[in-house]
Amino acid sequence: MANKYNFDEIIDRRGTNSVKWNLAKDQSVLPMWVADMDFKTAPEITEAILKKLSHGVFGYSNIPADFFESIINWWKEIHHFNIEKDSILTGPGMIPTLSAILRTFVKSGENIIIQPPVYNHFYTLLENCEFGMTENNLIYQNGIYAIDIDDLERKASDPKTKLLLLCNPHNPVGRVWKRDELEKIAEICSKNQVIVVSDKIHADLVFEGHKHIPFASVAESFDLISFTCGSPCKTFNLSGLPISYIISENKEALKNLQKTFEIQETNYPNPIAAEALIAAYTQGKEWLDELKIYLYDNYQYLLKFFEQNLPGIKVIPLEATYLVWLDCKSLKISSKELTEILLEEEKLWLNPGTMYGGAGEGFLRINIACPRELLIEGLEKLQRFYNTNFILTDQY
Repeated sequence: MANKYNFDEIIDRRGTNSVKWNLAKDQSVLPMWVADMDFKTAPEITEAILKKLSHGVFGYSNIPADFFESIINWWKEIHHFNIEKDSILTGPGMIPTLSAILRTFVKSGENIIIQPPVYNHFYTLLENCEFGMTENNLIYQNGIYAIDIDDLERKASDPKTKLLLLCNPHNPVGRVWKRDELEKIAEICSKNQVIVVSDKIHADLVFEGHKHIPFASVAESFDLISFTCGSPCKTFNLSGLPISYIISENKEALKNLQKTFEIQETNYPNPIAAEALIAAYTQGKEWLDELKIYLYDNYQYLLKFFEQNLPGIKVIPLEATYLVWLDCKSLKISSKELTEILLEEEKLWLNPGTMYGGAGEGFLRINIACPRELLIEGLEKLQRFYNTNFILTDQY
């Protein structure tokens, strides 16, 4: 059966003010760094946006009822989790939403737990909000990442610890946390009255053989406050149309959070983005299903390529996201130096592991959400770099 959507299409994004493609001064650079896909969004979403634009009047807008219904139905169908409308609060995008939660529930002098290597903007958030940071580093053993439960319990028991920022699926290591892992987190945080904020921005991008379990479904059995933060932006490549939502059974907590949005003047999401979300969640599943197949095929291609051509670099198993985590420790060179040399010699831009905390030293992150032709080009650049610096020079 022929595919309905063409993910092999090469789209020229240079000259479009794209952060991914235009930030580098040298326009010959191939960017495989920031979490931004090189695919057009689902045409059903584009059509919905065009329909909204064709009206030509862009005054103040309320959130349509379909907005909430689409979220409820999406989570029921995709994640098998039931949500009530009054448990949903709209947000202006994932980062400002996370920021609002921290500002609402954490006071100066209190600490927030993060689990490095982890999404770099978690660090930025804590620095901007001037809260204390506690690192519960993930355990890395035999190419697999796990949560250090004993360390988490110690960190959570500190009276100054107020909140845990949970990334699930985890960026950048690609893990989808299992139920027993989430239950241990819930038990520890409930015991110590630590709020759990679960970033679900990659939750729809879980591959076959793995299952995303909403932390909220686990939290129901424990006495703790939790927030689930969702968005279609990564799933449907809509980061330039930021929109988000928060799910929580704690109505009083949502009311307090709403006040923070009002203080920040961020309580009215962009009406175009709202229409995009509705279209994504009501008409985008077929596109998403094909996307996930294409992404996983890209991952399989990458795996085989590394096995044959880059034996000194380990590929961490990818359970979700389109961001592959590469263990380059055997090359005996820092992540920063690796990315700098790649950029200088091969015009290939990857993320250094240290962007995600000290626990990321020796690693690189590569974005594989691109047409296969671009993926192959990037991998060949990486192979030339490897052969020149670690094979031909006998450094490896």
